[in-house]
Amino acid sequence: MPATDETDLLVLRKGTHGTPIERYAETLRDRLPDRTVELARTPTAERELIEDARFVTGMTLEEELLEAASNLEVFACAYAGTGHLPLDRLRERGVRVTNASGVHGPNMGEHVLGAILHFTRRFHVAERRQRRREWRHYQAHELQGSTVTIVGLGAIGRATAERLEPFDVETIGVRYSPEKGGPTDEVVGFDDEPFEDALARTDYLVLACPLTDLTRGLIDREVMITLDPGAVIVNVARGPVIDTDALLEALRSSWIRGASLDVTDPEPLPEDHPLWNVGNVQITPHNAGQTPQYYDRLADIVAENVRRFDDGDDDLRNQVVP
Repeated sequence: MPATDETDLLVLRKGTHGTPIERYAETLRDRLPDRTVELARTPTAERELIEDARFVTGMTLEEELLEAASNLEVFACAYAGTGHLPLDRLRERGVRVTNASGVHGPNMGEHVLGAILHFTRRFHVAERRQRRREWRHYQAHELQGSTVTIVGLGAIGRATAERLEPFDVETIGVRYSPEKGGPTDEVVGFDDEPFEDALARTDYLVLACPLTDLTRGLIDREVMITLDPGAVIVNVARGPVIDTDALLEALRSSWIRGASLDVTDPEPLPEDHPLWNVGNVQITPHNAGQTPQYYDRLADIVAENVRRFDDGDDDLRNQVVP
């Protein structure tokens, strides 16, 4: 059943966050009432429908399926990251690729704020005492007056900075181009001296950056030693941004106060990994991106790009290739 001339948008079958892909297709139809949105619900339907499709959206696009897409002009990736896609082949084919950047800003900003407050008020200590049915006071901290450094000022970093505003904290943003500024009180680059100075002043270090050659292993042993012993690391970026062995050493040696990890290296974290048993570590299973609004925000981006594509506009929102 090849896609008809009237098919404006093809949706591939893989869903995410446990939400049926039908919800995504329905949301796109709501946004594009004057367009035809087809859902390829089976592998056979994908192979057949993609042959004539010009605009396709999905979580992933296998190279084999791409080869069957002889008329493909735009692939709207439903994830913010596109490293899992056959990008070289897409470039060779002249296919424009967009991503879901911005979709996760609100929920991940809330996740980061929750992680910071978790360690500020030491809820992990309260949880342990509750499990033991032990009514005994403990010392806590106060967020007001703290310094929060946010590495990465994309949608997630900006959302985090915005949510911190009422708490009367000092914020430092770290980005590739500090001259562009940002929503934080101060913005620095990755140059050694400014970055190191920021780390030395940091109470909460939030990692919200993409994984690149520069950021891989960025938070290493030297960084752990530079941080204040009372500092907490919150990672919602990618696991390899942190040197896991160095993190374990820092936690066991009290070089830092704790870590909240939504991502790990390796990931998934093996059952026998020592991080599971470190008392001052909070682990969530790459869950910060989960939100009931995911498909709604994603559909806003994709629907806008379908209209731009139909109008012959070469400038698509969130375009990452070419």
